Amino acid sequence: MKRVCCLFFLFLCVISLFPFFVYAMEEEENQNSNSSLIPGAVSGILMEASTGKILFEKEKDKQVAVASMTKMVAQILILEAIQQGKIKWDDVVTVSKNAADMGGSQIYIEEGEKITISDLMKGISMASGNDATVQMAEVISGSEVNFVKKMNEKVKELGLKNTHFSNCTGLDEENHYSSAYDMAMIARELVVNHPDILKFSSVYEDYLRENTENKFWLVNTNKLVRFYDGADGLKTGHTDAAGYCLAATAKRNDLRLIGIVLGENDSKTRNSEAMSLLDYGFNQVKMRILKNRGEVIRKIKVDKANQEIIKVVLKDSLGVVETVGEKSSKYQYHVQLDEVQLPLKKGQKMGKISVCEKGKVLSTGDLVVQENILPLSYFHLVTRGIYDVISGEF
Repeated sequence: MKRVCCLFFLFLCVISLFPFFVYAMEEEENQNSNSSLIPGAVSGILMEASTGKILFEKEKDKQVAVASMTKMVAQILILEAIQQGKIKWDDVVTVSKNAADMGGSQIYIEEGEKITISDLMKGISMASGNDATVQMAEVISGSEVNFVKKMNEKVKELGLKNTHFSNCTGLDEENHYSSAYDMAMIARELVVNHPDILKFSSVYEDYLRENTENKFWLVNTNKLVRFYDGADGLKTGHTDAAGYCLAATAKRNDLRLIGIVLGENDSKTRNSEAMSLLDYGFNQVKMRILKNRGEVIRKIKVDKANQEIIKVVLKDSLGVVETVGEKSSKYQYHVQLDEVQLPLKKGQKMGKISVCEKGKVLSTGDLVVQENILPLSYFHLVTRGIYDVISGEF
């Protein structure tokens, strides 16, 4: 009888552990399933662009060579220079010997040739031209060395810890590396804060010097922009050290994803596994828009301004990433406004709004001024004061 009781007790113990074993097996199956998305890649990541939420990762912080994906940081600096008015797309520059002599992928510009900055950006974005990238480095910073310093400063500014560049092209060189996570954050900086990049990266074929005798046909090295639904960027890369790499981005129904694959053995596998990442994301999650671009979030009463009420609106639509098929949650909003200092320019940042769930911030959006707000002149201040007295509002 005693033996029977012991056996029964052991049986109950095994039964009680069964859910744990099932859970552990499910977890292992999920991990294996996720890993099988990009088995050929050394590392990779899938990220939702607006929130930065990571949907998949594989060795995301591993420092590796990233080839021409390096040029995404060069593109950030070029687009910043455009936004700051330092250069214009139709500016014409003279090609230097240093740029013309660059090897590797190129658009075959020649020393002394006149070419627009727009064409150089096409050459970087579509054909990954090393010559075009070096020429733009010289235009912006005077030399590639100075430009690379700015590139390293930019990645530090973005808070990235596993990236350092020794050149602006991505050619194999000592102390030149990044990671899947850092590349995703760089790609995110481009598509979120410099969306003009998509005007270049989304084009499959185009021409340089189109209205000249030296017309040159460009075909995008990123084949996904032609064959994958919603794909509009972003940057390919390949060297002996880096293998085949790709930063891919696609947008469907308000959801923009960024997929990074590094260290693939060939371009076919690179493209296939990047598409597998994006497919996984679009099947798993959706973007729920909570507030639309331009929606008024706060109205602020301001004295001594040409308008008594300042409308603070959303710069871009605000949403959260939700799992497909799951019931939507209820969210809380936290608004943080900056101190009003006149004058205010239309579009000027005025604070931010955060979407929270159980104390956790899920996404944030910038708040901006809806229109120009000017301080009142002395004459208008006196006039308003007289009106307040007469109307009894004083």
